[in-house]
Amino acid sequence: MTSPWRWLLVAAIAPLAWGSTYIVTSQLLPADSPVWGAAMRALPAGLVLLVLARRLPRGRWWWRSAVLGVLNVGAFFVLVYLAAQLLPSGVAAMLMATSPAVILLLAWPIAREKPAALSLVGAIVGFAGVVVLLAGATGALNLWGVAASLAAMLMSSVGFVLARRWNDGTPALSVTSWQLTLGGLALVPVALLLEGAPPALDAAGIAGAAYLALVATALAFATWFAALQHLPAGAVGLVGLLNPVAGVALGVLVAQETFTAVQVLGMVTVLAGIVLGQPAIAAGLRSARERRAARRARRRAVPTDTAQLRVRAAGGV
Repeated sequence: MTSPWRWLLVAAIAPLAWGSTYIVTSQLLPADSPVWGAAMRALPAGLVLLVLARRLPRGRWWWRSAVLGVLNVGAFFVLVYLAAQLLPSGVAAMLMATSPAVILLLAWPIAREKPAALSLVGAIVGFAGVVVLLAGATGALNLWGVAASLAAMLMSSVGFVLARRWNDGTPALSVTSWQLTLGGLALVPVALLLEGAPPALDAAGIAGAAYLALVATALAFATWFAALQHLPAGAVGLVGLLNPVAGVALGVLVAQETFTAVQVLGMVTVLAGIVLGQPAIAAGLRSARERRAARRARRRAVPTDTAQLRVRAAGGV
């Protein structure tokens, strides 16, 4: 097996694990303890990654990690937990799948990164797909679940853009471990205040909580960042499409969720928008245009070269 393929398989672990979060949460964990559920996922994962990173934050990274911990972990995990309990897994996964488009738009004012035209087209197509997905439901979707999913997507997108803006070469695994640990620690007093003692979990609940913390968070982030060091960004972005695909597939196979033809069309449209927004697609199209321009230039140069040869053959200079 060649190295790129091996690292593609390693990279696939993360989106597949993240896509399974919704079905594991809805099927195995209590619906009335979203804050404790988020804390039990974030804190153990953060401590595991902190041991692997072997580095504590310094200076400004203490408050930066706290801010990112609230956006990317604390509030985000709670909202994802709520969305998983209130929405079909496939719908929750597809709503979250539009986060690259939101990141693209937020990066413009926050990080001063102007999006490419094709990326903007992809964002518009992705948002249109979400509208079709929500409008195609046969019954009324839980509006609180939709709001929780969209709020989670917005918060994580803001957090992602801030992390990019604050990037100073600090290893990504270290930054992630700090966010998870501080975000998890911040959730514990909130959980005690709002929900009381931790929920009593049966064997299935313990297995589900352990899976979310150790596999869908710690292992997923560790393998994701390891793969990022060996793969181009475009390839990693396309592998990330496995996240919503896994969410939809598990919802159908495990929870027997069904979707209308209109909803399937909306899902396909969302995926098409994400693909259009990938940097690799824009780079490929740009490369193809450059190759065509080079071929045209060579064809135009041939008659000139032939004419010069004829002049020289006739005794000209």
